Amino acid sequence: MDYYAHSGTPGDTSDWQPLREHLMAVATLAAEMAAPLRLEKAAYLAGLLHDLGKYTADFQSRLAGANVRVDHSTAGAALLLGDLAKGCDRNIADLIAYCIAGHHAGLPDRLNETAACLNRRVEEWTAELDPVWASELSVDASGLVPNFIEEHKPQDRQDAAFIFSVMTRMIFSCLVDADFKDTGAFYSALENRQVDRSWPSLQELLPQFIKRFDAYMRGRSNAVAEINRLRSDILAHVRGKAAQKPGLFTLTVPTGGGKTLTSLGFALDHARAHGHTRIIYTIPFTSIVDQTAEIFREILGDDNVLEHHSAIDDEEADPKETSDSRDKLKLAMEDWAAPVVVTTNVQLFESLFAARPSRARKVHNIANSVIILDEAQTIPRQLLKPCIRMLDELALRYGCSVVLCTATQPALDRRELDGGLPLEGRELAPDPHGLAEKLRRVRIVRVGPMDNRALIEAIRAVPQALVIVNSRRHALDLYREAKAAGLAGLVHLSTRQFAAHRRRILAEVRRRLREGEPCRLIATSLVEAGVDVDFPRVWRAEAGLDSIIQAAGRCNREGKNPAEESIVSVFSAPDYPPPAEIRSLVNDMQRMIERHEDLASLDAIEDYFSEVYWRIGERLDGKKILQRFSRFVRFNGRIGADFAFRSAAKDFRMIESGMVPVIVVGDDKSKRVVSELDVEQISSYSLARKLQAYCVQVLPKARDLLICNGHVAFVSPDLRGNQFAVLQTKSLYREDVGLLWEDADYLDMESMVV
Repeated sequence: MDYYAHSGTPGDTSDWQPLREHLMAVATLAAEMAAPLRLEKAAYLAGLLHDLGKYTADFQSRLAGANVRVDHSTAGAALLLGDLAKGCDRNIADLIAYCIAGHHAGLPDRLNETAACLNRRVEEWTAELDPVWASELSVDASGLVPNFIEEHKPQDRQDAAFIFSVMTRMIFSCLVDADFKDTGAFYSALENRQVDRSWPSLQELLPQFIKRFDAYMRGRSNAVAEINRLRSDILAHVRGKAAQKPGLFTLTVPTGGGKTLTSLGFALDHARAHGHTRIIYTIPFTSIVDQTAEIFREILGDDNVLEHHSAIDDEEADPKETSDSRDKLKLAMEDWAAPVVVTTNVQLFESLFAARPSRARKVHNIANSVIILDEAQTIPRQLLKPCIRMLDELALRYGCSVVLCTATQPALDRRELDGGLPLEGRELAPDPHGLAEKLRRVRIVRVGPMDNRALIEAIRAVPQALVIVNSRRHALDLYREAKAAGLAGLVHLSTRQFAAHRRRILAEVRRRLREGEPCRLIATSLVEAGVDVDFPRVWRAEAGLDSIIQAAGRCNREGKNPAEESIVSVFSAPDYPPPAEIRSLVNDMQRMIERHEDLASLDAIEDYFSEVYWRIGERLDGKKILQRFSRFVRFNGRIGADFAFRSAAKDFRMIESGMVPVIVVGDDKSKRVVSELDVEQISSYSLARKLQAYCVQVLPKARDLLICNGHVAFVSPDLRGNQFAVLQTKSLYREDVGLLWEDADYLDMESMVV
């Protein structure tokens, strides 16, 4: 009997893909991907056995059109946890078993109460393989243990478990990426399609990149001469450290000191010195990804920078998809094959802890990269311990260099983090304390309680001002009252507005500031981290010290005014009490006021983070992610790793908003994409990516009310399910303030079509 992996023309097997051919191709490709990780033998074995369950008559009948359900993903795992394990390293065999069992549905848990857990699947798997598989495949399960286990021995059993869990993720990433690409190549050839996946390597491009970077930096003169000189000195000093041993670094530079471009210059030189294959620049918020990506494209070229962030990303990619939308850039979003990637913390960390194949495919390409974490202090505190443990593992065993880049360094080497990261002597900036003094451009003043009327009178006195509050409700109320009071140049900015709209608003704000026009911006905290605006005065509602410092970075950013006149006024808002977590951070800041005369000093910032970490304690791993990769259990008479990949991935969420999206048709592009929701040939995956910039996140109850009253409807539910909720009542989205979901119980008769 002939065995096939994928079908072609029905009834004619001449163009079907032979199973052995697919298994050998995936094994070879997976091994090539894993070679830089020193996991090639394990990845090869995973590829060779991943579709072993297709050596059954039932699966071949299914390929021929029979309506029969076949589990082909458990066979190789069962073999590795059974007879084959006797001839190989059992610990590594365990890891490969996870990968094979999960190569379609995702990495499983070892033990849980569902039928999908690894142990139960193996126990209940009863299909009979045709013994011909053993003669068609030459299986060598020896020598699977990578050298780095001996080079960097685990400290204890718990440490060993986490090391093995990351090793599993790397093998899994190589397997699913190789499987996807070989399957995709088969169907592309079958349909005579050309798929461009090629990217020039970073090492090939570095001479050109560095030349362009140097030219770009010589042409910058948008700040006062003194700040330009200081930025140049910082850049030269940091680039001078590029030859240092790869690993973990900090770059502590106050806002306005040129962190973004300095870190890029370091990454280019460091990659050239040590052979890194990729630069990954991560940003905490989607609101500033576009801004950074645009700068990088201007410097490095449009075709060399991948920008990847997503508001809706729930669909699995399909290697058989033939839509024109799956162009080179969109394919690169799946595996991060581009030489330079600008992305979000969400994409980076949720991929590193992912169970789904679509998210995990890129993980092996994260290895051997220079990773720059911009605004490192924004890593969610309930996930801080697993995040820094993962960063440490990437640096220690997978060739990564990680730059923690921020004006408010979050003290990630503290004892409160169980030892934290080994960061001593790894600061790149010249004299961070001295820089803090030289780049001090504002005065932070606590002004006590201020209601909306007091805030309005305060900003009435200055033509250009920024007010940052803690909630969308406060921002909207303050804007409306200020408008009623007749203030000129008012602008509202919050996540009531979809991302593409916010970009237009910020461009208009920058124009007004540049041309000296009245500009009074009322915003939520989304304006703080990395948004390039420069106001002469700022008011900030009480929050944590890190937020106050970030808000101060939007004041006198270019140093054009005396620091004494550039005041950041920190006020309390009695009518809008902050949520419990912010109140706790305010209390932490109060203790810093008692201990430190200068709240903006690095000593105060370090002390503040230590206080926060001590108070939070075990909640720094609030979802107990690390506990799920810390145990071994006995199975089939031997000890194996007890990992909970699937449940951990479900709980590992960088943003826990509890919100759901409403899509707003905001321009011709979004209108065209929404019209494509009815086109069956276009995948939901690609449509979701196109619509990500037009989503407003609201509470589920608010969206339910909008739907109930006919203001929002799921478009093409028969084809797309309840994924694309589109605003129908246009009057509920206003150009000045965004989506007014509070008006959902008002039926706008004029907007309805009878």
